[in-house]
Amino acid sequence: MLHWEDAATNRNRFAELLAGREGTTDLIVLPEMFTTGFSMRSRELAEGMDGPTVAWMQEQARKQDAALYGSLIIGEGGKHFNRGLFVEPDGTVTRYDKRHLFRFADETSHFSAGTDRVVVRWRGWRLLLQICFDLRFPVFARNRGDYDAILYVANWPEARRHAWNQLLIARAIENQCYVVGVNRVGMDGKGIHYAGDSAIIDPQGVVDNVVPGTGLVTGRLSLAPLEEFRKRFPVALEADSFTLD
Repeated sequence: MLHWEDAATNRNRFAELLAGREGTTDLIVLPEMFTTGFSMRSRELAEGMDGPTVAWMQEQARKQDAALYGSLIIGEGGKHFNRGLFVEPDGTVTRYDKRHLFRFADETSHFSAGTDRVVVRWRGWRLLLQICFDLRFPVFARNRGDYDAILYVANWPEARRHAWNQLLIARAIENQCYVVGVNRVGMDGKGIHYAGDSAIIDPQGVVDNVVPGTGLVTGRLSLAPLEEFRKRFPVALEADSFTLD
């Protein structure tokens, strides 16, 4: 459960959840806007890339000997971004600015959209970084043979949980990849409820693990079976070509 617009409390809460798990995993995925909840007060809540949350993520990555991925509000160059940060134990930070802003909640008025599609390499895996509403846009997430798993971090309301659950499965099947979806839980400061439904889904659309409420989802992704499945059933060979504007 995220504490509304309270970055310090949220960082402390996640640190408590991670305590004692040092060295047990390769990747830790946090929700969208994990320090504030899905707030549109971008100007007041924005941090810089040299701010406390980036430093916290670097510290946790080093302690855990694992990469961390989650998004937060970042101010830069007079603009504000819902920015996904993939942070490695050596302090390296890869950034992905959310491309598809959620106009229904007025995100388009308070944030600038990103333009770049970002794939990061980590311990032999190629990971596509995505944020929440990106899930509804399959062309942007289309596998071009350049990734093995998609990471979705979200504040996806309970009212549309069926779409969340089904679209995660669809992205895994159509792209022959693993999908990791991490969604927040609880009530936010605007009275919107979130059910969680965080999940790990395999390339055939089988849900390996799901948590409908508060809790940690853990699982193992295996590269060899993925590569074998793609060779045995090479659907990507018939894929349509396209370009993104």
